[in-house]
Amino acid sequence: MRTGMNIVKLGLLGILMLCGGVRVLAQHVGIEMHTDQSADSVVKDTVQKVQVKTAAVIGEIYKTAPDSVYGEYLHLLIQEKQYKTAEKVVQDRMNKQPKGNPYSNAIFLHIDLGDVYAWEKKYDKAKLQYDSLLQMLNGDDALTQRIVKAFTDDGKDDYAIRTLENATNMTNALYYYSLPLSRMYDKCGRLDKAIEMILYSVRAQGGNIEGIKAQLLEMLGDDAPKLQQMQRAIVKKINEDPNNVYYAELLTWIYTQKNDWDGALIQIEAVDERNKEEGRRLMDLGHLAMVAKQFDAAGKAYDDVIMQGKELPYYIAARAEKLSAAFEALKNDSLIRPAVVTDLARLYDSFLVEYPKQYSTQTAADYAMLEAQYAGDPSKAIDILQRAITEPGTRQNMIGAFKLQMGDYYVLTGRVWDASLTYSQVDKEFKQDALGEDARFRNAKLAYYRGDFIWAQRQLSILKSATSELIANDALYLSVLITENVEDSNYVPLERFAHASLLLFENKDSEAEALLDSINKAFPKHPLNDDIIMARADIALKHHDYNKALAHLKNIYEKYGQDVLGDDAVFKIAEIYQNNLHQPEQAKHYYEQLIIDYPGSTYIQTARQRLAALNGAVIP
Repeated sequence: MRTGMNIVKLGLLGILMLCGGVRVLAQHVGIEMHTDQSADSVVKDTVQKVQVKTAAVIGEIYKTAPDSVYGEYLHLLIQEKQYKTAEKVVQDRMNKQPKGNPYSNAIFLHIDLGDVYAWEKKYDKAKLQYDSLLQMLNGDDALTQRIVKAFTDDGKDDYAIRTLENATNMTNALYYYSLPLSRMYDKCGRLDKAIEMILYSVRAQGGNIEGIKAQLLEMLGDDAPKLQQMQRAIVKKINEDPNNVYYAELLTWIYTQKNDWDGALIQIEAVDERNKEEGRRLMDLGHLAMVAKQFDAAGKAYDDVIMQGKELPYYIAARAEKLSAAFEALKNDSLIRPAVVTDLARLYDSFLVEYPKQYSTQTAADYAMLEAQYAGDPSKAIDILQRAITEPGTRQNMIGAFKLQMGDYYVLTGRVWDASLTYSQVDKEFKQDALGEDARFRNAKLAYYRGDFIWAQRQLSILKSATSELIANDALYLSVLITENVEDSNYVPLERFAHASLLLFENKDSEAEALLDSINKAFPKHPLNDDIIMARADIALKHHDYNKALAHLKNIYEKYGQDVLGDDAVFKIAEIYQNNLHQPEQAKHYYEQLIIDYPGSTYIQTARQRLAALNGAVIP
């Protein structure tokens, strides 16, 4: 009975709309209509209030406001199998469209009418409607794209493909539609045709190679059989057109996606030799391998350049980059072997003796770090940096970076005053620069190490609004640490923690851990507990004990998840699973957890990017 009443009521509403328009309709159903509210908006609000929607009910509204409810009305007619009425509704609208105008909404109405015929199982009539759109094609890309979108939106991918194919034949411009065709073929499971179109695009639009790689990544992902099929197709194209360097570049990229760096190297060697590139592309492969943390592969690529001889332009750069690859491999090794450190230090020294101008580059900074933090000789590191600072031609920003690094090593040797003086020099010389902000933060941290919390706080309060987001975040954390961990003017726990932080900075990890233990024993319920656990996690990470680090970080998340270090802990957990333990599913779980639990975290953007990469990229 209630349903019948609703239909009657809404039938009356339709009459009201015919007699008095949408505003009468709005008043009748109790919608408050603002003076600036459009009639279309009122109709939509009214339709939403309808409790039982039928073709008869919506049909009454359609009589007055056809544009607002056409789609819903047609859907209800088809649902109720009122096909003849549906045909008439679509045909009436088609008749009102401008004649001979292929850019009108008739495109979409032909599809609607075809769909009605298809529901009636009048497949020949449906086909005539769909085919009529193909006959509208005139070579204009705007019209082509409009028809493609209409078919795609209706789920008729086969017709979208035919549209693109016909447009290609009409314009004789396959290069223009090769990438969209490739996407459509892939969507329909026709990988062979998708690959054919991609490779045509490579031949015609080699300059868009990065866009082509992005589409391939979407198509192939880490599917080994698909990658193998693509590889075979590219090899065939290379045999047909050996002078096309883009085919070779794409094949190299496929090898890297398969984690076959030796295969990639073989391809690049051949291209480099054939095109007499003097190592340029080999250098690019080395850089790509470095980003992927494939340090052995990077070293091999640089070796190939070095073997071409000293007289070639990339020789010195390859020597420097090979040292960098070896150093990165050392830093990422879970076991630091003294003999490896010694051998690498010797290679750095001999390279800089042979090419002293390289003291003005990152190579000198890396050599200093190797000596200070791995060979345990910060004094030698200071000597290296002093030599680098005085090297003629060293850029000012490099001098500033060298000085900051040198200040750190003064701290390691116990020369705190020299460290503070060096930081102050950089602060003065780069007042309005990120280097200056970095110098001020290091000086504030030095004051914190020494227990001068008041002076440190003064500096940190300014640095919280630093240009560099990293420095601003670090300053905020240190400021909060000082503020929240001083109880009733009792500075002892924080002084011990600050000194433990200094010991960690000086690589005196055992002494630092003993001091952290003493805080736990003397002040078992102190607010520093989560910071102490985080410090232990950092020590475990430093020593590549990832399971121990995870245990500490999960402890923070479970017990102190609502405190300031909660998001830091979750982010570090995700990073360990991704970068160290190579467990992408676990990494994805914790990136997702960060996004859910800490929507205001500064890590949110990075977490989203990493999550997207894990969902779409190949994980080695």
